Amino acid sequence: MAGKNYGPRKPAGELDSGKLDSIVARARKERDTRLAGYREQSLRIHPWVCARCGRAFTRENLHELTVHHKDHNHDNNPSDGSNWENLCLYCHDNEHQRFAHLIRGYDVNVGMEKKAAATHNPFASLKDMLKNK
Repeated sequence: MAGKNYGPRKPAGELDSGKLDSIVARARKERDTRLAGYREQSLRIHPWVCARCGRAFTRENLHELTVHHKDHNHDNNPSDGSNWENLCLYCHDNEHQRFAHLIRGYDVNVGMEKKAAATHNPFASLKDMLKNK
């Protein structure tokens, strides 16, 4: 770092054990805090695969895997992971776009052909057919 003088390094035998203990304690506390977060819990519970498109992730690209709250409530974090699903960045963005359209009353299936509801009832005359037997 430019402009800062850290002075000469201490030989290995002269490490400040109090400072080292403090660094290790801080690192452990940060790790525990990180592991307590819902993302880390979900990554431990669920496979590193996007639940929508099936893309698999490794440590190198794990930062592209997000945790999605199925009910869209970020305060609902059950420890069993039942409200979470791992989604890639693209599927997660798509899910939130679809949800935003749903909330605003837009048709979520934009561009898809709407099909008429079925009107045929195959059991309409069943009662009459059973009477005749």
